[in-house]
Amino acid sequence: MTAGTSPSPTEQRETPHRSGFACFVGRPNAGKSTLTNALVGTKVAITSNRPQTTRHTVRGIVHRPEAQLVLVDTPGLHKPRTLLGERLNDVVRTTWAEVDVIGFCLPADQKLGPGDRYIATELAGIKKTPKVAIVTKTDLVEPEQLAQQLIAIDRLGTELGIEWAEIVPVSAVDAEKGGAGRSPSAEGGGGRGAGQVGLLADLLVPLLPEGPALYPEGDLTDEPEQVMVAELIREAALEGVRDELPHSIAVVVEEMLPREDRPADRPLLDIHANLYIERPSQKGIIIGPKGRRLKEVGTKSRKHIEALLGTPVFLDLHVKVAKDWQRDPKQLRKLGF
Repeated sequence: MTAGTSPSPTEQRETPHRSGFACFVGRPNAGKSTLTNALVGTKVAITSNRPQTTRHTVRGIVHRPEAQLVLVDTPGLHKPRTLLGERLNDVVRTTWAEVDVIGFCLPADQKLGPGDRYIATELAGIKKTPKVAIVTKTDLVEPEQLAQQLIAIDRLGTELGIEWAEIVPVSAVDAEKGGAGRSPSAEGGGGRGAGQVGLLADLLVPLLPEGPALYPEGDLTDEPEQVMVAELIREAALEGVRDELPHSIAVVVEEMLPREDRPADRPLLDIHANLYIERPSQKGIIIGPKGRRLKEVGTKSRKHIEALLGTPVFLDLHVKVAKDWQRDPKQLRKLGF
């Protein structure tokens, strides 16, 4: 095939279809969920500027003519302080053992630290699975700082005996703005604003095994709708909450039912959900003065839920106390962990 021409039908048939699972790992708040959403092209993973917000392995599905890439978003691996923390770490390790390729997310704006080394040391023990180092948040740094980070990651791999399949700088934020650009080189050329999320998918696909599509065309996630709705509510509840509260919020959708006696052209879905916190003193923080904060949470999450489900929604939220639920096995089971 000559440069600039389209592949013939025969050449297209010769390209084997690939499908498989990739997971993103990294410290909490390394940009894993934002990257998943940017690759899939829609919101399937909860994002927050607070660390440690992902609690379920959300699968985002990237469809291409020649491949299907299923992204597994894991919680950030961290030093656990509670039973919940231990269970989240177990989820990460189980996921690593089951995927075809691992993407290790390292923020460009933070020097490699003990947390990164801890994860890299664990990854070094997984010999067969290809590993891609993904330098996230490149929009926050100058080309020189990015170059230093790329060199540091290369050295870390050499030191621990990890052979990176690729080292890729990306900005998921720029990709969301439509700025997927060319690769910035280690010398600093091409620099900031290069989203590169499409290039990342190009590099991950060849690392997948050959095989048919695993999910129907058009599916973006296999996460149950009720779980995704609960995550959207929790994301809205996390915004603007300070201190330790993000770790103390769990959301359970109790009911999702179409409103009866509605005309076919004006459907309405009733969603009843409970927000659980650990102590009575936290209730006022979530509800806010005269219920204003809870109302904002409802308004914000309802817009995302309606976009996700494609139907108008009536959202009924209640705040309840589940004392010290992060440390109680019985409560964790009840809340879905």
